[in-house]
Amino acid sequence: MTNQESNTTKVEVAYRRPTGVMYLGHAEEFFASRFARRYEGKVQLIFTSPPFPLNTKKNYGNFQQEEYLQWLAKFAPLFRKLLKRNGSIVVEMGNAWEPGKPLMSTLALRALLQFQTIGRFNLCQQFIAHNPARLPGPTEWVNVRRIRVKDAYTHLWWMSPSVKPKANNRRVLTPYTDSMKELLEKKKYNSGQRPSEHRIGKTSFFKNNGGAIPSNVLVFSNTNSTDTYQKHCREEKLSLHPARMPSGVAEFFIKLLTTPGDLVLDPFAGSNTTGASADRLSRRWVSIEARGDYVAGSRGRFLWNQKKE
Repeated sequence: MTNQESNTTKVEVAYRRPTGVMYLGHAEEFFASRFARRYEGKVQLIFTSPPFPLNTKKNYGNFQQEEYLQWLAKFAPLFRKLLKRNGSIVVEMGNAWEPGKPLMSTLALRALLQFQTIGRFNLCQQFIAHNPARLPGPTEWVNVRRIRVKDAYTHLWWMSPSVKPKANNRRVLTPYTDSMKELLEKKKYNSGQRPSEHRIGKTSFFKNNGGAIPSNVLVFSNTNSTDTYQKHCREEKLSLHPARMPSGVAEFFIKLLTTPGDLVLDPFAGSNTTGASADRLSRRWVSIEARGDYVAGSRGRFLWNQKKE
């Protein structure tokens, strides 16, 4: 497979790992293949970042305008078929803008709602992934005319066929702040009624749970230029995926919604951040990507643990 060979007309196994497998092919073709039948009712988490509905065509493939609505919606019943009853879907949706106008498009939201309706999924929670290092954009309205501020976040939508899918926030606790550590040590807190009329008891905050419950705003930068993935791509003269997700985002949801040994699937794998994150967390994984050069580059994500094999 050469760097310029961007698409494939069939699904094939690109490579295997002890924990998972990467398939080369389009997601549509994968779900219609014999490979997909192996995973029916076995997937605990589908975590993915499908191509965003951008106004400009990108090398990694993306649909535009109303075409995007129909394209994303058709995956809803396919995803549901592979999920366990208590499984989850987390879909990252970027923001879109109206062509030639300094106006945000509602296309991403409408696509999400149509996907949810057709799949009959419950919306469990909305998350925001903030990348403080993201470059300013959209360029025309932020850098040139300076009438908007930079767009630095994406939405992640957690859905499930179940009202109570498998999840545990104890697996994603964050370290206590110094002030919280002091509170736990001194066991003194200004209890009583707050302006919101919420009443806090004297012992409400004195239990050490091993960490703080995180919020639904996730902050991860994506500025590392020396990881094994990028080093591998440079050495092999392979294309870097232009829209790589910070691995911390994938790891957060894999920890929250799965346990070791569970199966995680990403049908739009790109550089396979999901598969590599699942591998590090001792989860099984299945990834699908249509571009051969991105698949070849994704092998570099696993070089960190090659000595273990």
